[in-house]
Parts: sequence; structure tokens; C-alpha cells
Amino acid sequence: MQKEVKKSWALFLGIGTMMIAHGLQMQIMGIRSVLEDFSVFTTGIFMSGYYVGYFIGSKTTPNLVQKVGHIRVFAAFASLASLSALVAVAYVNPFMWTISRFVTGISLVSCYVVSESWLNDRATNKNRGQLLSAYMIVLYLGLSIGMLLLNVSEPRAYEPFILVSVLLSLALVPILLTKRPAPKFKKIGTISIKELYEISPLGSVSSFATGMIHAAFFSLISVYATKVGFTLLETSVLLFISTIAGVIGQGPIGYFSDIYDRRKVIVVTTFAGSALAFFSILSSSDPLQNTYYMSEFSFKKILFFLFVGGYTSLCLPLFSLNLAHTNDFVPKEKFVAAGGGLQLIFGIGAISGPIICSIFIGWFDLNGFFIFLILIHALIGIFGLYRMRVRQTAENPDSTFTPMPVTITPAGLELDPDTPDTLNNNSIETDKI
Repeated sequence: MQKEVKKSWALFLGIGTMMIAHGLQMQIMGIRSVLEDFSVFTTGIFMSGYYVGYFIGSKTTPNLVQKVGHIRVFAAFASLASLSALVAVAYVNPFMWTISRFVTGISLVSCYVVSESWLNDRATNKNRGQLLSAYMIVLYLGLSIGMLLLNVSEPRAYEPFILVSVLLSLALVPILLTKRPAPKFKKIGTISIKELYEISPLGSVSSFATGMIHAAFFSLISVYATKVGFTLLETSVLLFISTIAGVIGQGPIGYFSDIYDRRKVIVVTTFAGSALAFFSILSSSDPLQNTYYMSEFSFKKILFFLFVGGYTSLCLPLFSLNLAHTNDFVPKEKFVAAGGGLQLIFGIGAISGPIICSIFIGWFDLNGFFIFLILIHALIGIFGLYRMRVRQTAENPDSTFTPMPVTITPAGLELDPDTPDTLNNNSIETDKI
């Protein structure tokens, strides 16, 4: 892997720096919303703005890349993302923050499209899996570092937002200084939602629900932690653990899904996720008295960290699990198109996740955060049990579990080693970026 990563150092450095900024910005806005006395519902709305922008950007960016090229698109949208951070600190109100999150969503997905298509251009049949693994590590490591940077300053200060803007601007430098010409961009089609549902009802429903879960969790977990009395350091550690545990969980879940019926693994994973979310409630509060005891470090707080880490180790691999399950029912040449369709369904679910979760918090106080997660996981599991009764197990030797970041675009899906060789943009080694 070292050889491939070394050749792509500029790309990884740029996108990694961008993810550090993204991790910091996403969580500092959640914490600041609590300190500014925004309602949780308002926070859910402006957090959903990111996913609206992400959804729109994923549809429009490919055309833009074809017209003006990779480097210009990356530079333009990295600059816009930097600007959105400055807007957020200059105008602290829900409307401007919704605009800021919307611009951030469009900007980041555009940079993902550029990065992943560029990686795919330099990938060969032998190193696609290695490049994908390195890319995922860079993304999640960047996110984790960004969350730890919450401690650089007080949340009410302007410095964290300035730091986000600086990091996003720095992400431009290695890309703009690259010597290698940008690759030709190839648009990738997707399977329609209706057709995808007919192919794999469980994969489609689970992808929609997974989008709701991931968006709600990572948008509102810092809000939850701040409201129950976590210090800034404790909140950053919780976020770090949540992200790293989710990455670690991909390995064992993928191993078992390639051995057993993938639907059984989805069912077990989702019900276990519901159980760990329930235990998180018990370790953080007295549900009957509606009181929380997280203001000081204690054994129950350690349990809470462990339960949340265990929960994310099960929920974060769900997108990859849904993709592998859906690919069990499609021919190999449609793997990328099916993945693009699932990403579309995931995005629609992600838009609604933070808003619906915030409604649950309004109904059940802060425990509503985990009640929402329990319910959505349980619905996936129940639907999975139903599908196991009405459809026989499918075995597709071409389909295996591949760990994927949830931000993956169709261009990045081509890095999956299971995709046909003919989909790969090139088959020979290329020069350094």
C-alpha cells in the first residue's frame, strides 16, 4: 500500500486536511448551538442543510467537472467551504447557519467527487482495494483529529471557525501544486430507486434508514453531550471514540457477512445496535425520573463511552453491509450503478435524520436521541426478518463486503476490487500526482 499512497500523497494530504476542518466545523456548530440557546429542532434543521447541499452537489458536480476540470472544481469549492465557515462565525443565527451548512455540503461532495475520480484514474486492477483502504483511513483519521481540535479554544470564540477556514484553504495547496494533469472525467449512471427496491428491498430500506441514523448521530451527538454536562474535552474524546470504533467495526462485520447470510448479519447488527443505544440511556440517565448524571467523571460515564463506541462499531459499517447485500442480487457490471443508487437513497434519508431525531428529543427530552436510534435500528431488523421469510438466500461469488466510507460517491465505488476490470479508468501505473 505504501507505494500507491506515496504516489497519491498530494491528494491524500489535501482531502485529509479538508476532513480535519469538516470534523471540527460540524461539531463546533452543534456545541455552539447549545450555548446560543438554539432549540434542538432548529439545530436539526440547520444540520440537515449540509445533507441537502450534499444531495444536490452529488447530482450537479459531475457535469461541472466535465466542463471546467478537476482542479478548478476542487479549488472553487474548497474556497466556498472556507467562506462558509467565516459566514457561520460572522452571523450567528439559524438562517445563516443553514445557508452555511448547505454551502459546506455542496462544497465537500464536489471535492469528494474530484478526489475519488482522481484516485480511480490512477488505480490499477491490483491496487484498487489498497487505494480505497488508504482513502477511507485518511477520511476517518481526518474526522477524528478534527473532533479532538475542539479543545483548541472556547466554543463561543471565533478562533475555531477561523481555524476551519484556514484548514480548508490549506487543503487547496497540495492539489494546486500537483504536476500531473487532471484525469478525464467519466460520468457514471445509477439504477433508479424503484428498480433498486425491486432488486433488493432490504438493501434499499436499510440504506434509507442508515442515512437517517448516521446523519442524526453525527449531527446531534455533540448537542447531546453538551446538554448532559460533558466538558469540551470529554465531548471531543467521545466523538473520537465514536469515529474510530466505527472504522474498527468494519473488519469483523465484513468477515461474518461474507461467511453467513448477509441478511442475518444485518438483523443481528441492527438489533445489537438498538440494545447498545438502550444501554447508553441507562448509563447516562434515570429514564423514570428524567434526570441525567453525567456532570462528573464516574464509572457510569465510562460505561456510556463504551456503549456509544460499541454502538458506532455496529452502525457505521451498515452502509458497506447494505451495498454488499444489494450486490448479491445484481450482475457484476452493475455494481457501481447499484452503489450510486444506494448512495442516493442514503442521502435522502440523511436529509430527514437530524430533523426527525430532534423531534424525538422534543418529545422525550435528551433520551429521545437514543430512542430515535433504537427505533430506526429495530425497524431495519424487523424488515430484515420479514425479507428472510419471503426470499431465499442469494449467493453471488462476485459480491463481497468491502469497507466503504459513507461519503463515497459513484466515482469512488469504482475502487471496489469487486467491480469489473472494464470499469477501471486505466490498467497501468501512472506518474506521481
